[in-house]
Amino acid sequence: MNLENNSTSITKEKMLEIYKTIGQNVKRVRKEKGVSQLALSLAIGHKAVGTVSMAELCIKNKHFNIEHLVKIADVLEVDINEFFKGI
Repeated sequence: MNLENNSTSITKEKMLEIYKTIGQNVKRVRKEKGVSQLALSLAIGHKAVGTVSMAELCIKNKHFNIEHLVKIADVLEVDINEFFKGI
C-alpha cells in the first residue's frame, strides 16, 4: 500500500459507473417493494421527487449519498448492501 502519492486507481468514470449501479439498484428495490419515487422522497425527508428521480438515473451528476442510502434502506426494509450489488 503506497499512501505517499495520494492517488487512487478509481477514476471519475469508474465513480460515475458506481453511482449509476447504486441508482439502478435503489430503483429495482423500490419497484420490487411497490414504492413510488414520491413516497420514497417524502419518507427520507425530501419534499419533491427530484433527488430520488435524478439519483436513480445519475442525471446531472446527482447521486445518492450515504445518508440517503441509510434512510432508503431503512424505509424499504432492506440491507444497505443490496444497493452495492454488481459493483
